[in-house]
Amino acid sequence: MKETLLHIGSAVSILWGIAHVIPLINAIKGTGDIPVNYRRVLLMGIISGGLTLIFLGVLPLLIVYLGFPVSINGLIVYRAEGAMLLAMAAVTLFTGTRTPAVWYKFSPIVEAIAAVLFIQASII
Repeated sequence: MKETLLHIGSAVSILWGIAHVIPLINAIKGTGDIPVNYRRVLLMGIISGGLTLIFLGVLPLLIVYLGFPVSINGLIVYRAEGAMLLAMAAVTLFTGTRTPAVWYKFSPIVEAIAAVLFIQASII
């Protein structure tokens, strides 16, 4: 059961990380006439958010496939990832959901689901 929760949580996080980067071009185009430096900062933020989500999905899979799903290190990682995803969900709730982009309105929900799956896996 633990490994199933970890696989589902990882899949959610990885897929949402990939989906986070997909609207990148439209997000940059939608900024209007802003200086190039600000566009680069926006680009960096979107890419780093997507890569963070992908990393948070890959790390538990590494722990499972290396054979340590029930070790204390694994439990710490699952809980830390859950906390990080909840923090990201909170930030997105107060920032991304206020934008007209529908994509980011789902982000807190998806991140919270992955967080709950990782935390639940650490409890079982």
